[in-house]
Amino acid sequence: MVGRDRIRANEVLMNDYFVENPLYNSETFRDRFRLPKELFLKIVGDIEASEGWFQEGYDARGKPSFTPIQKCTSAIRQLATGNPPDQYDEYLAMSERTSRECLQFFCNAVIKLYSNEFLRKPTSHDISRIYAAHEARWHFPGMLGSIDCTHIEWKNCPRELRGAYVRGDIKRPTIILEAVASNDLWIWHSYFGVPGSNNDINVLHTSPLFQSVTDGTAPSSPFYVNGRHYRRGFYLVDGIYPSWSVFCESSLISRRG
Repeated sequence: MVGRDRIRANEVLMNDYFVENPLYNSETFRDRFRLPKELFLKIVGDIEASEGWFQEGYDARGKPSFTPIQKCTSAIRQLATGNPPDQYDEYLAMSERTSRECLQFFCNAVIKLYSNEFLRKPTSHDISRIYAAHEARWHFPGMLGSIDCTHIEWKNCPRELRGAYVRGDIKRPTIILEAVASNDLWIWHSYFGVPGSNNDINVLHTSPLFQSVTDGTAPSSPFYVNGRHYRRGFYLVDGIYPSWSVFCESSLISRRG
């Protein structure tokens, strides 16, 4: 059994990032944790208050457990970098098993705490607010947001999965993400992880984006342009998307002189 000094590891972590005058500044923290320190500490506080597994206690040997900050640091660093659970053994003095549990319990806690607000679909009130904001800024009545797909490189993709996540023109494993965002950068829809050689259209055809429209549960979202009534808003897209009534493709305007 490895005699890890988790108390000393916590002191190092706190001195590096969380004391009044830490070794590393806020910019370095954001670069390594992929989020601002204030947001990280809020998440830690919310999780500690609601999840007993993250609260400080004692293990079977009577020794102090890992602190909430240590556990959340392990989870966030795994999510931010894609590194394996044992990557931070020396720094956090945390075994691979414990680090893996941190990731699992952290993800479950975040979903439990925040999914109802941050993964919800827009209501009629939200849609009216989005319409107003987009029309005021861009002069586009009825615009819900923009939709697009992006490929995120999967640096540590397991070898046995590479064939399912490599596309011929990219040559390396990627995970494709479809997202819809409004002007305030609120992400109203995200869909990712589809295996295969996909482009935006393949993903759209399997996406649940318009599921509520097809099953009749979508909120009412009419708007008017030049006195004409439209039942639903539209999304800005690029030229690869089909000519559906819910899509509006950008076009170039030539200027003479």
